[in-house]
Parts: sequence; C-alpha cells; structure tokens
Amino acid sequence: MRGWRNLAPLLSLLTLGAAQPQAPLTLPEIDFVRVHKAARTIDLYAEGRLVHVIEHIQLGGAPAGPKHFEGDERTPEGLYAIDWSNPDSSYYLSLHISYPNAADVAYAAAQGRSAGGMIMIHGQPNALPVGRVPGDWTDGCIAVANDEMDALWEAVPDGTPIELLP
Repeated sequence: MRGWRNLAPLLSLLTLGAAQPQAPLTLPEIDFVRVHKAARTIDLYAEGRLVHVIEHIQLGGAPAGPKHFEGDERTPEGLYAIDWSNPDSSYYLSLHISYPNAADVAYAAAQGRSAGGMIMIHGQPNALPVGRVPGDWTDGCIAVANDEMDALWEAVPDGTPIELLP
C-alpha cells in the first residue's frame, strides 16, 4: 500500500501532458486570404490585419509553378476570389477559387489546351473517417484539416479576394 502512495506524484505528472480537447477554431469575418504555396500556409486577414495562419496545407501532386492546364496537378498562382461555396463536395466542404481568369484561358488556348478549373479550398475526402491523407494529393486544389475547413466555411464569404503566391 505504501508503494502506491509514493507513485501518486508521478502518476499526476503523467496526466499533465495528456491531450485536452481543444475548442473549435473561430475566426472573425475574413476579408483577404493569402496562400504561400512553398511555405504550405494560408494567411487569413480581417480588417487589414493578420488574424490566423493555417499551416501544413496540401496542394496538387506537382506543386511547384503556376497552374496552366487541366490535369497538370498544379495550384494556380495570382490574384483570384473565393466566388462560391459547396456544402455537397466530395471533400469535407469546399470554397471555389475563381481560376481560370481570362488570361489563364487565353494562355492555355494559345497552347491548344484547356486551363482547367474547379480549383477549391477543401477539407479531407468524405470517405476518410478521421485524420488526413498524407502529402500533396489534390489535382491542384488546396486541402486543409476538416476542423480548419469548418472555420473557413464560417468566416470566408463569397467575393473574398485570395492571392496565391509561389
């Protein structure tokens, strides 16, 4: 019995580092989004100030360089807008990025190709019960964790400018 009493302080120390449930991420209304592809981050701005950074974003299978063509597995670079949202996505929620613009379409057409489209910020595949798909796996979209997607869904209205940097 005496031995257990000596272990009590040790047992209490072990529980100090135990994972605690975290409150869901809540954001103010976001009025500007900046993606840093190489850094794998999304900066979220409200009223001109940085309010949150999402890290460890996932991109297309060929993430270096701008998107030019349908199927190139690249994420666009440039200034676009979040122009609509899709609650019935094949991935956990999605926000559409207004790619391609007129210049993107013209460039691809000059090469006899399609610029592609349907570039989104979205969560993980609906078929994935928990966790994240490892690595870069999208066809040019930006994937985040589902809890991060919940926060974006609530805070980023249609029409929000988004800048995608290399």
